[in-house]
Formats: sequence, C-alpha cells, structure tokens
Amino acid sequence: MNSAVDARAMTHAGTLSLSIFLLWTAMPQPASAAGDAVRGANVFNACAACHSTQPGENLTGPSLAGVWGRKAGALPDFHRYSEALQRSGVVWNEQSLDKWLTNPAAFIRGNAMAFPGIADARQRADVIAYLKSVSEGHAPSGGGGMGMMMGAPRLADLKQAGAERTVKSVRYCGDTYTVATAAGRTVKFWEFNLRFKTDSSKNGPRKGEPVLVPQGMSGDRAQLVFSDPAEISATIKSECP
Repeated sequence: MNSAVDARAMTHAGTLSLSIFLLWTAMPQPASAAGDAVRGANVFNACAACHSTQPGENLTGPSLAGVWGRKAGALPDFHRYSEALQRSGVVWNEQSLDKWLTNPAAFIRGNAMAFPGIADARQRADVIAYLKSVSEGHAPSGGGGMGMMMGAPRLADLKQAGAERTVKSVRYCGDTYTVATAAGRTVKFWEFNLRFKTDSSKNGPRKGEPVLVPQGMSGDRAQLVFSDPAEISATIKSECP
C-alpha cells in the first residue's frame, strides 16, 4: 500500500518537474553574459541600414557609437527621438539592452522603433557584446554599418557622382519633370516617380550640384538628392516648351 502511494507521489513529482521545465524553456530567456562580439558583428549587419557604429553618423536611427552607458534618447546630434524614449530614463547597459532587443515596443511603450526584436537569447547576447566592444573602441570587423537590410544599401559618396548623374537643371511642365545632366543627357519623369531628398552629411552632394540616384529596376523612377532644402525650389523651373 505504501509502495503504491510512494510510486504515485514520485510520478506526480516527475510530471510537475517536467511541466515546470517545459514552461521555463518556453519563456523568453535573458541574454547570457558570455556574448561573442565577433558573432555579434555579423548579427548586427541586419541593423546596419538603420544604425551606424561610426561617431556622428546618424541614419534612420542614431549612431550606436558610445551607446554603452548612454542615457536613452540623449545623443545630442540626433533629432528624431520619440518622446517616449526621451522620457524613459533608461541607461543602456547589458540588462536594458537585452530587454530592448527582446521587444522594444514592450520595454518602452510608445517608442518609434519599428524593429520587432530578437527572440534568440544567444544572438541578443552576441549583439550586446558587439555594441560594448564598439563603445570600448575594439570592435571586430563584420558589422558597423556595412551590411544591408531589406535591400537598402548604404548611400555612396554623392560627391563622387559623375557627369551622367550630376544635374544641371530641372524643368516642370504639366505632370512631367525634365531633368538635364552635366553630361548633356535629358531624362523625363512622371511627377509621381521622381522623389526629392536632401543629404547634408559628408556623403551628400556638393552645394548646387544635385545628384540623380536611380530607384527601382524599370528606369522610370529616381531620387534627386540636394545638399540643402533651399536648393529644391531654386533648381526646379516651371516651364513648358
């Protein structure tokens, strides 16, 4: 009789232990402290279209150079922080970065980060190790803004654009932009297919020399990049032949 009771008790205990184990493994696990910066550099390539690790180089998101120990939303030369991030009071360290990389929307509600998070704890630990090495000035190669994300490459140095892409004039008539390049080529775009952008960074075009950047594969779309917003209206002339 006692043996039967003991057997049932052991079975119940084993089932309970298994249930606890399965529940634990199904929950998001915190990143291990032993992240690998080299692996993290490669994982970071998925972030490199939006974040640089070069000081002063802000893209869609802020530069992550020196991010370790920095208050969230506090990089002085980045002007696109959400109010939620600025009010959070978070300081970036191993614990806060792990929570952020797990689920940015849940960690700081109302922030503007579109990235959904990294489910794999080891990958998070590796990225954190990489970011720490970046801040300490000994980052391994493989990351740092040289990758692509969703097919969006980092823009080239537009100051090196040749005459074929350097624009001398833009004429607007009806629903059409007629763009003339320094090489003497004339290209016509439907007004909806030509985008006007500015790039004031070191890789932007020279003042007064906007650059035509192809977009898409059909050749009927492009971006016209200026060094300053004031150049846009000064360059485009409303003229019909």
